[in-house]
Amino acid sequence: MSLLSIRDLDVRHGLLQAVRGVSFDLAKGEVLALVGANGAGKTTLLRSIAGAHLPSSGRVLLNDEDLAAVPSHKRIAKGIALVPEGRRLFSQMTVEENLLLGKTSGRKGEWSIDRVLDAFPNLKPRRYAKTGHLSGGEQQATAIGRALMSNPDILLLDEVSLGLSPLVVDRVYAQLQALLTSGTTIVLVEQDLARAMSVASRVICMLEGRIVLDRPAAVVTREHVTQAYFGLHRAAGERSAP
Repeated sequence: MSLLSIRDLDVRHGLLQAVRGVSFDLAKGEVLALVGANGAGKTTLLRSIAGAHLPSSGRVLLNDEDLAAVPSHKRIAKGIALVPEGRRLFSQMTVEENLLLGKTSGRKGEWSIDRVLDAFPNLKPRRYAKTGHLSGGEQQATAIGRALMSNPDILLLDEVSLGLSPLVVDRVYAQLQALLTSGTTIVLVEQDLARAMSVASRVICMLEGRIVLDRPAAVVTREHVTQAYFGLHRAAGERSAP
């Protein structure tokens, strides 16, 4: 049984249809890289899974439970955690206070402040610092740690490297590596194609709100993804599948 099933999902921003008929299944332990150009619908899809943007039609199923009527805060309690684009921290609260907000979901599990600090050791000396005074990499680590504190079954990461220097991105991904190989189920939106493909077990590429490629990372090439990314597959009428 799939952990997460998306069925014929349509999502709109007013008259704009941002996600069009998207369907896929996600198994426990998969790391899915969701790639595509700006405006392809990636962030809207993540927000719909998390309940922050309700679809106009289609279904989001978690362990076969339809989440259509479940608001975003209750989806956290059911095991879906979103690290949003831009991090969205409470800047006047400390790292520890931001992390503790993740515990309000009430889910039981192994993630604690000490475990987060072990996973992101750059936060240890900043534990009592206000997050508004942190570097971009420290803020991103705090945002990921806050999501982990809810002990999620599925972690949704939106644009991990956005606004960070290449050196800081290297550090964030180095800290994420243990998480990425721990069996945690992850959906990762990432503009850095090489980075996304290096950590994922599967790659989905979106174009104009639709899935145009869905393949295991082990068999997909950069050329396959690039062609789908820019819509070059259309010349051959191709739709890639696992």
